[in-house]
Amino acid sequence: MTRSDLTSLFDRHGILPTPQRVEIAGIMLERPQHLSADQIIDRLRASGSAVSKATVYNTLNLFSARGLIKEVMVDPVRKFYDSTTHAHHHFYNVDSGELSDIPDADVRFEGLPELPEGTESESIEVLIKVRDKQE
Repeated sequence: MTRSDLTSLFDRHGILPTPQRVEIAGIMLERPQHLSADQIIDRLRASGSAVSKATVYNTLNLFSARGLIKEVMVDPVRKFYDSTTHAHHHFYNVDSGELSDIPDADVRFEGLPELPEGTESESIEVLIKVRDKQE
């Protein structure tokens, strides 16, 4: 994505295009992918960037809150950021740490529980944890 593309995208999501945000978005949105904050920091460092760790975390939280990316919590201490924001689900390999997409149409529900009073459904996200087969 060009800087102009990112600036237009930021404008649609109500995000001020600072140089650090553009750098982070350039990595996160270069293709459909799942990255942890540490992976993004590593890529920034490899490209010679001096963006701080705090700025990366704050930017990812902002991007997620504004719908530019999607946050996927795979366990209480591990979070990924997903550049694909349309409805879909995930496999998480606990051995490799890899997160992969499951198309929304591949998961079907026969029924859902009644929602708590005064609430409405926002989304349904399925995370299927898998392990490598032990032979």
